[in-house]
Amino acid sequence: MSFFEYIKDKHYFWVFYLIIMTFVSLIMFLGGNHQEIGSIILYINISCFFFALLYTTIGYFYRKRFFQPLTEVIESQHEEILAMLPKAQTYQQKQFLDLFKKIYQNYTNELQTLYDEKREHQEFIISWIHEVKIPIAASRLLIENSDDMSTELLADKFEDELNKIDNYIEQALYYSRIDSFSKDYFITEVHVNQIIKNSVKKYAKLFISKGIHFYMEGKEQFVQSDSKWLGFVIDQIIANSLKYTDENGKIAIKFDEDSKEKRLIIEDNGIGIKPEDINRVFERGFTGSIGRSYAKSTGIGLYLAKQLANKLGHDITIESEEHKFTKVIIHFPKMRNYYNL
Repeated sequence: MSFFEYIKDKHYFWVFYLIIMTFVSLIMFLGGNHQEIGSIILYINISCFFFALLYTTIGYFYRKRFFQPLTEVIESQHEEILAMLPKAQTYQQKQFLDLFKKIYQNYTNELQTLYDEKREHQEFIISWIHEVKIPIAASRLLIENSDDMSTELLADKFEDELNKIDNYIEQALYYSRIDSFSKDYFITEVHVNQIIKNSVKKYAKLFISKGIHFYMEGKEQFVQSDSKWLGFVIDQIIANSLKYTDENGKIAIKFDEDSKEKRLIIEDNGIGIKPEDINRVFERGFTGSIGRSYAKSTGIGLYLAKQLANKLGHDITIESEEHKFTKVIIHFPKMRNYYNL
C-alpha cells in the first residue's frame, strides 16, 4: 500500500478535518475584533494541518507493517498462506483475518473432499476393471476349450459370464449416478414382494446352480419408495447373500413392522461376518477378512445399497454371527422426512 492509497482510504478523516477547521476559522473570524485575527487563523490552520499530517504519516507506517506482508501473501505462490498472514493490529483486521481463515479452511476441506472422491473413484475404476476382466478371461477360455463342450453347455456358460459382466456394469452405472440421485427418482407406493420376485428371477440360475433354497414369508407388502432404486438395493443384498452362502444353503425373506416402521429382513445361513468387520461392511471398497479369502469382490455392493437406501429415506442395518448367519434389514419409516431426500 502506497502513502497516497492510504490517504485515499482516509478521505473521510480529511473531509471531516476540513469541515472542522473551516467551522473553527469562521467562528474565530466572526468573533475576532483585532487586526491580527487573520494571522492567528492561518497559524492555527497550519499547526493543525501539520499535526493531522503527522498523525496520518505515523498511521501509514504503522498500518504498513500489516499491509506489506499481506500484499506479499497475495502475490506469493506459496500454498501455506495461513502461516504467512500478518498479525492483526486492530479488532477490525482481526475480524477480516478470522473470516479469511474460515473461508480458506472451508475451501481446503472442500478441495480435500473432492480429492478423496477422485481418489476413491480411481480406486473403484481400477478394481472394477480387474473384476470385469475375470469373466472376459473366462469367456476366452471357454472359446479355447469349446471343442469338448456341447453347444448348449457352451451357451449356458457364456450366459453366466455375460451376467457377471452385466452386474458389474450395472454397479458402475449406479455408482456414477449416485451424486445426481435427486434428478432421477420418484417416490410412490411400490409392491415390495414383486420387486423381490424380480430380483430372485434375475439370479435364478445362481440359485439353481448352488442349490440354494429360497423362502419368502408374510403377506403382500407395500412401502413408499422408488421401485427402480429399491430394486437395485435388494439386488445387491441378495447377490451378496448368494456369493457368501455355501451350496445347498438357504436365503429367507420375511417382513416385520411396528408403529414406527416396516422392515424387510433378508437372512442367509452363509459364512457370516466377523465381529470386528460388522461395523465396516457398508464402507466403500471394504470386503472383510473372510470376504477376501472367500470370494473376489469390489466391495461396492453393500456400500451402494446403504447410500441409495439412505437417499430414499430408508435405512439398512446388519446382524451376523460368523459361520452361522447374516441378516440384512431394510427399514421403511412410516413417517417420511422429505427434507433428508
